Amino acid sequence: MAELWQSGSLLPTCPPTVGFNGTMLALQLRVTGRVQGVGFRWWAQNTARALGLAGSVRNLPDGSVEILAQGDPDAVRRLLRFATEQPTSTARPGWVADFDLHWVDPAPGKMGFSVR
Repeated sequence: MAELWQSGSLLPTCPPTVGFNGTMLALQLRVTGRVQGVGFRWWAQNTARALGLAGSVRNLPDGSVEILAQGDPDAVRRLLRFATEQPTSTARPGWVADFDLHWVDPAPGKMGFSVR
């Protein structure tokens, strides 16, 4: 899926009934590459908070990083683009070699964005 961003295509569209409840969009994103030990989680947290998103970011044992984010559909799509684009336009630390994206159902009442 990483080739999608490098080719200059627009963000992937999601089925209207998956991960979207009319006012909120949610994603589970796992990025691989040089993303641990470089400030990627800190960057993801600050970016998500600036976009008004709720969720969390964490390191996974396999060396990847997982982002769970939900909120305004445009803000979620912007976080997705910022987290996966190559080269980065937001001074994102590290290097994202690939990613795995899943649209998920939003969790009602979730607030704040944390590093786990």
